[in-house]
Amino acid sequence: MKENSSIWIDAGIDKIWQAITDEQQLSQWYAPGSTWKIPSLVACEKIIFTLMPNAHNGLTEKLPMILTIKNVIQNQEFSFFLDVEETLIAILLEEAQKGTTVAINMSGYEASLANLKALVEGN
Repeated sequence: MKENSSIWIDAGIDKIWQAITDEQQLSQWYAPGSTWKIPSLVACEKIIFTLMPNAHNGLTEKLPMILTIKNVIQNQEFSFFLDVEETLIAILLEEAQKGTTVAINMSGYEASLANLKALVEGN
């Protein structure tokens, strides 16, 4: 079984939903500096995610990727496939302890989730 990455955030689920589905906010917490183009939040829509070189990924030039949205379930799940490797990335939300738990279906996203928490909590 794969490990999940998760974090509890002191914010309402609506605010976090906005942060995980809005192009500008995604660019601030998910691989900061990388860009997102999401024409519309519907299943099967193509997203263009451009990963920019940074200290974590060792890239020397920007890497555009085409993603395909799998699920958009308001305040619950935003998931998408990386077409090249058919890897599913699912971001799941659940109300918990007067805040929201955000989980990504694989490990290695702790830094991105910490960025999301800082963005949403205003730190």
